[in-house]
Amino acid sequence: MSKLFMGFWAVFFLFSKFVYSYEVEEEFCFNKTDGPFFESVYETSAAAAAGGINPTPLMIGLTLIPGAAARGAVCLDGTLPGYHIHPGSGSGANSWLIQLEGGGWCNTVRNCVYRKTTRRGSSKFMEKQIPFTGILSNKAEENPDFFNWNRVKVRYCDGASFAGDSENKAAQLQFRGQRIWEAAMAELMSKGMRNAQQALLSGCSAGGLASILHCDEFRTLFPSSTKVKCLSDAGLFMDATDVSGGHALRNVYQGVVSVQGLQKTLPSTCTNKLDPTSCFFPQNLIDNIKTPLFLLNAAYDSWQVQSSLAPPVADPKGLWHDCKLNNEQCSASQIQFLQGFRNDMLNVVKGFAASTQNGLFINSCFAHCQSERQDTWFADDSPLIDNKPVALAVGDWYFDRAGVKSIDCAYPCDKTCHNLVFK
Repeated sequence: MSKLFMGFWAVFFLFSKFVYSYEVEEEFCFNKTDGPFFESVYETSAAAAAGGINPTPLMIGLTLIPGAAARGAVCLDGTLPGYHIHPGSGSGANSWLIQLEGGGWCNTVRNCVYRKTTRRGSSKFMEKQIPFTGILSNKAEENPDFFNWNRVKVRYCDGASFAGDSENKAAQLQFRGQRIWEAAMAELMSKGMRNAQQALLSGCSAGGLASILHCDEFRTLFPSSTKVKCLSDAGLFMDATDVSGGHALRNVYQGVVSVQGLQKTLPSTCTNKLDPTSCFFPQNLIDNIKTPLFLLNAAYDSWQVQSSLAPPVADPKGLWHDCKLNNEQCSASQIQFLQGFRNDMLNVVKGFAASTQNGLFINSCFAHCQSERQDTWFADDSPLIDNKPVALAVGDWYFDRAGVKSIDCAYPCDKTCHNLVFK
């Protein structure tokens, strides 16, 4: 991606701070032809990643994993998976941050086949370079605790949060997320991660779910002397009741689990007690994670509002249309419904929060994926809880400087939010 192109998007973002021009229903939900439930406006693009902070962020090239094919670790279309890496230096030379990319899921054979034609299902279509900002930034003033670590972005091309291990020969689909995870970790261990003294597995959105699913597995890669923790950003997807009284996201997850045969790879600690679809919901997984885990989430997660609570299938008359685009357009009854969603989220994390090793940062914003964006991770006007921005909260927790169980007061009390507004 050229500097000219990056500069254009940075300027665009400065003039349209937190205002996005996308076809929201196409991006968040099934399109009119039952298209893929996966593209969201929060994917790491130049516009979103630049965050109006740094017009020339660090650009890192794509590396394909050469030995992945021998492991059967391939994208949906059979191409090699990949990652982006920027080496650590100085005090961070033996510390590793792994960021699992997000980008929704495919829940039918049809939209998995479509996904093969995008960067979410094939490395043929992945960007050759991506910006490293927020938690991936190499600047201390943008990323105070992790700037000089080895920082890696693992690309997402399996459609099931790095969880599947099956195939559909008739449709020429490879569901190999679990193998991609294993191949990526083996590759990084050979690149020096085996010597890590500190390691943090992170992920955003579908990658945030993946960081929960693979957290304990990540811990087993290292000796007990290595400090290992996990961070899930915008990964607390809720099995919520939608505005029609149904369960739109459960229906999607049921498709993902069925199409990719995830019942074979989901944690047995959960599937021994609950149905496989329930075990794809983080709320049913987090209490069983043994490794220290930090949940970073917006209480009014924009993705979940759009795609889980009020997708077109649950709101055929479009009564939620304006509210979904701009929280200031929500009626009193709609806000009351959203407060119920927040209450459900807070109830879900009660047991998790009781553990001293875990961390929480749940702010009352209409946002999604706050660790990768510079403006929400660490900037002069970043969102705060108790006067602390996300980056410092995560750093305090990781380095045991302080216990972090930060839960915001309910909307609209927080004036530091970077609420997303859509056109």
